[in-house]
Order: sequence, then structure tokens, then C-alpha cells
Amino acid sequence: MRLGIDLGGTKTEILVLGNRGEELLRRRVPTPNNDYNSIVRTIRDLVTDAEAKLESCGSVGVAIPGAISRKTGLVKNANSTRLIGHPLDKDLGVALNREVRIENDANCFALSEAADGAGAGYDIIFGVIAGTGVGGGICVNGRVLSGAHGIAGEWGHNPLPAPRGPQEIDNPPRCYCGRYGCVESWCSGPALVRQYESCTGRTLSVPEIVEAARQGDAAAVAEMTNFYDRLARSLASVVSVLDPDVIVMGGGLSNIEELYIELPPLVERYAFTPEGPTNIVQNKHGDSSGVRGAAWLWRDEEVQRGLPNNVVPLAGATSR
Repeated sequence: MRLGIDLGGTKTEILVLGNRGEELLRRRVPTPNNDYNSIVRTIRDLVTDAEAKLESCGSVGVAIPGAISRKTGLVKNANSTRLIGHPLDKDLGVALNREVRIENDANCFALSEAADGAGAGYDIIFGVIAGTGVGGGICVNGRVLSGAHGIAGEWGHNPLPAPRGPQEIDNPPRCYCGRYGCVESWCSGPALVRQYESCTGRTLSVPEIVEAARQGDAAAVAEMTNFYDRLARSLASVVSVLDPDVIVMGGGLSNIEELYIELPPLVERYAFTPEGPTNIVQNKHGDSSGVRGAAWLWRDEEVQRGLPNNVVPLAGATSR
């Protein structure tokens, strides 16, 4: 069996999958907010409790909002700052007495959708997380591509392509990363709210702006049109480099039905000579994709090695 952990800023979730991908157990607990060691103990306890209940041992994968540096072996770029500078995979390995695989949560999202989600059966999958922030992950032939610096797929911190008009050229918003005009600062949920408020003086949530546009509100229609165009320009730059078979949308913004009508022809227009629209689809597993992808991290290694799609149990343990 496979155990996946999704380590978030406020909650930590465990999901246990059987060898056919069936869900065996799921549990969620608050993420400790006091210190790093408490996080390690929480994950250890979730794993050991789950294995005791199921009377079986398995592989462990963890999704985190950051990455493990290949250079230092320490966590970097994590929104949960308590993790930064620690060898989380090594510490969990000691705590659980086995190797633990850790990946960025967007990469786990992409892997989940590639394994048995909306990207199943495709060779090259670009998984998009678009919500409070903008991120992404890449899977090729069932394998996560992390990159030399662990930042592959992080298109949200590229500059908005082909800026136009005074707003995009002369007054780009500042991103939390310290740069100006990042894709995330234009195409995230908070960015859409900010743009609408700047235009109208009214503060609406993203679903309210979307509904206002559906009802014909001129300002909402204009801002949604700008949003689709900016998102399409940004995705087109990914298509021109990666040329994915499918783009799987995740995060809160993936629930906007119009995305799947508006984006494909716009991306085709802006990308470099595609021979038809890129497939852009909504995710299958929703909020569960991160924890599911963490569980599938060992499948990634099996696909890479050409091994059967199962888990070799620990010595003395039973397989499930």
C-alpha cells in the first residue's frame, strides 16, 4: 500500500491507497504551529497509527508547499517557514525507519492527475494550481519533473508575457516574491479581486465577480475578459516551451466553467504555431489531488524503472 501526506499550513492529511489506487484510510489533523519537531512527530504518528489500523506497512510520500534543495538537502521556498532549512525527508526517514519521498505540492497535484485523474493516459501533463497563488507541476510519462533547482513548473513567477496598455506596462503589481508583474500577481484569485475593486470601488469575491459577468455587469465582463487573456498569454508561453498533451487546471479558479471555453482558442492564438487548441481540462480529484499525488510518489519511481505498479513491502510486513 501507499501512504500520502499533504502537509499544509493549517492542516495535515494522510491518505492510504491500496495497490489498485483504492482509498483505504483518510485522516486530517491540525498542523502544529509551535515548532518543526512537532511537525515531524505529527507525521510519524499519522503513519504509524494508520499502519497499525490497517495491519500493513507501505511507502510514504509527502507533499509540501516548498522543495528540497538538491544542493543542500534542506527545505527551501516553503510557505510554511518552519520547514525552511531542515532536512525533512531525512528526519522523517529516521522517525519512520524507511526512505521517505518529498515533493512540492503542485508536483504532487500533477502526478495525481497523471496517475488516475484528468491527465491519465497522456504523456506530457502540465498541472496548474490557480487560486490564492499560481503554481504548477510537470509529469512526463508518469514521472514528476522537479528540475535541477526543484522549481520546474513554477510559471507563476515568470513575468506576464507581452504586457500591453498603461496598466500592465507602467504599473505592474508587486508580487510577494519581490518582483513586479509576475503571472501570479495578475492571474491569481486575489489579483482578480484587486483588479475589479480598482475598476469599480467594490469588493467582490471571485465567484461573485464571475456571476456578475454572467449577468452582464460591464465591469465584471471587462475584468474577466482581461483575466482570461492574461492567463492565456501566460499558458501560451508554457505551451511553446513544453507543448503538453493536456493542461489540468486545479485550485479554486479551476471551478470557473468559462475557463474551458475561453482559454483553448486564446492559448492557440498566442502560442507558437500549434496545430489546434491545447487540451485544457478541470482536475478530477479536486482538493484530494495533493495527498493522492504524495501517495503516488513511489509509483513515479516504479514507472521510471519500468517496474510493476506495486509497492514492495518492508521486511516482515504484509502487502495490501
